Amino acid sequence: MFSRDLVFTRIYNHPPERVWRALTDSKALARWLMENDFEPRVGHRFQFKTDPAPGFDGIVDCQVLAIEAPRFLSYTWTGGPIDTVISFSLEPVSEGTRLEVAQRGFNGLKAVLVSFFLQRGIPPIYDQKLPAVLDTLDDSEASEPVADPWRSPALDVAMEVAARLPDAPNESGAAEQRQQPNQ
Repeated sequence: MFSRDLVFTRIYNHPPERVWRALTDSKALARWLMENDFEPRVGHRFQFKTDPAPGFDGIVDCQVLAIEAPRFLSYTWTGGPIDTVISFSLEPVSEGTRLEVAQRGFNGLKAVLVSFFLQRGIPPIYDQKLPAVLDTLDDSEASEPVADPWRSPALDVAMEVAARLPDAPNESGAAEQRQQPNQ
């Protein structure tokens, strides 16, 4: 079986509380990631929303798994062929905050294929979009969400290719189907 995880680290010259706010405030999160109905509450089911693409309806279903403010946040991330868990670990450092982002559980050929394109799309988000929000977070209430930073022509092609791949058989030989969480 194909399986892959994405893990990367960034240092931001802002205190952990400000980085935490960018990760847990729905309006701030929409400014650098996607429109959402996130609430920082364990068990909360929420969605990120963007434009649909082949093999992806534009909705990422999530559920908050763990919160340890302002140090750790984890939630499920299910959309298209992806059914993963993403975790954010914050650590104060002399330069500000060390942020480790781990998205684990890209399982199956479709998900692994998409993970390679996501890996290429991550640097602009965490190197440009998030820092820009961190620099202006005090003004976030009046700001509009940015265009979806995850979208790129390459990702659209990957999603279209993944959508055409057959589902991988499970141990019983039946094709696995993604189950949507209850709203």
